[in-house]
Amino acid sequence: MGNVVHAEPTGVMALVRLRRGAAGERDRVCHLVPIPETGPIPEVLIARCGAPIVCGSAEVLERICGMPCESCLARAARDRRLAC
Repeated sequence: MGNVVHAEPTGVMALVRLRRGAAGERDRVCHLVPIPETGPIPEVLIARCGAPIVCGSAEVLERICGMPCESCLARAARDRRLAC
């Protein structure tokens, strides 16, 4: 897989979607992004699927809007199942 970095789950998650113009409409899916519980928020956050989200290129959502990222959902479901 090379140097793919996968975010570790934390207690704080955000729903984010790339802003218009930062990606094509097909790529503007809702990602689950772990937010660090302490310290400053990094300039690049890593979604549960491994996608890098650059601060300023995405919008924080209050709820899932449009198409969710299937990889983020699958990874979150798997992690939840393992935690039980």
